[in-house]
Amino acid sequence: MGLLDGLRAALGLRAETDARRDADPEDLFGMSTAYLTMEAELGYQSLDIGALCFSGVDSHSFRDAVAEVESILEAGQEDTGTEFTVTDDDHGYHWVVLEDSDPEDLITSMHFAADTFIERGYGSRLLAAVFAYENRGGPAYWIYSFRRGAYYPFAPRSGRERDSSAEFKLEAALDGELEIEREKEYWYPLWPSQRGTHPWE
Repeated sequence: MGLLDGLRAALGLRAETDARRDADPEDLFGMSTAYLTMEAELGYQSLDIGALCFSGVDSHSFRDAVAEVESILEAGQEDTGTEFTVTDDDHGYHWVVLEDSDPEDLITSMHFAADTFIERGYGSRLLAAVFAYENRGGPAYWIYSFRRGAYYPFAPRSGRERDSSAEFKLEAALDGELEIEREKEYWYPLWPSQRGTHPWE
């Protein structure tokens, strides 16, 4: 199974088949308190960036939905200050990448974007929301799987290795504060391209 097929299985078709409940973009607001716990208990600082991963559809209606997401984020920039870009990665997936030094505004803008896809009938195309952090040990991400309606930690290291110890510490610290994915087989690594740093690059 290739990387693209693995991502599709873990966050897409297989996750949809095994989903325990419909994903709810309101779950994203769980990060509003989680980032405080990350800093206070584990020394992680927010990197002030997050992203939505989605798969595309070759249709005029879907392109309109993406354009509406961009319009809503542009309209909200004055209030929230959230900068954003819409980009593609080397694996064939699409991303709305958001940057804001205020975690609350970042989460709110991400929720607006996800909710717009759902209202336009394309909620099934949403795969993941990704929140970026870093401490002295390196970067770590909380990944929310829309198909599973749950979060899991991802701590990548050089050489495409994972820091399992860091991931388990994150799980233990945020258990009860976030809806954690209990099935470890769904803790799928979102590796960037060879040139990238973050999963969406």
